[in-house]
Amino acid sequence: MINGIQDKDQVRTLLNEAYKRFAQPGFIPDDPILIPHRFSNKEDIEIAGFLAATIAWGQRKTIINNAHSILERMDHAPADFIRGHVPKDRLKFKGFVHRTFNEVDAIYFMEALQYIYLEHRGLEGAFFSNNPKDARTAIEDFRSKFFEMEHLTRSEKHVSSPAKGSSAKRLNMYLRWMVRPDHEGVDFGIWKRFSPSLLMMPLDIHTATIGRKLGLLTRKQNDW
Repeated sequence: MINGIQDKDQVRTLLNEAYKRFAQPGFIPDDPILIPHRFSNKEDIEIAGFLAATIAWGQRKTIINNAHSILERMDHAPADFIRGHVPKDRLKFKGFVHRTFNEVDAIYFMEALQYIYLEHRGLEGAFFSNNPKDARTAIEDFRSKFFEMEHLTRSEKHVSSPAKGSSAKRLNMYLRWMVRPDHEGVDFGIWKRFSPSLLMMPLDIHTATIGRKLGLLTRKQNDW
């Protein structure tokens, strides 16, 4: 219960009003979703979005600046870079760091994304080729494909695993960007193989607190 709100209809009304207030293109310039909005090609959008979502923790300005740095190293052509780069091109990521995501992780992510596009028909295919019944399964399917190649264990923490107790906030946010229909000009809705009704709300300490006050969450843990 929050501010006298007790029933589902009141909660639904409150959430719909909040959605209308904040699902506005005017918020894009100060949000990591700005990064994929630089592009119009489907593969550019989904690759830029995945990389931006991967480093989307900390101050938004820093996230956006570092995401731009990643794109600069890809010559502002993420799909072309992922499909066409050779191993020495990954050396462009030497010196990159965003909090705990460093050059080792960035270099592996370039290699893994190339593998995803060459062997699994791209990011959408990697998430949904097995026709997952829910977002948790889609994320675990993707994660298993993403780490099929030799890699350092340290990089695994940057692709969260619900099976290991993570709420997978950033991956759920990324799925929302890609899947939710583009009615307001914020999300993209370019992935059609997964129902928007199966999306999960990105969960962090703030959304968890509000969710409990609204009666949407009953457990104390901020996990899956």
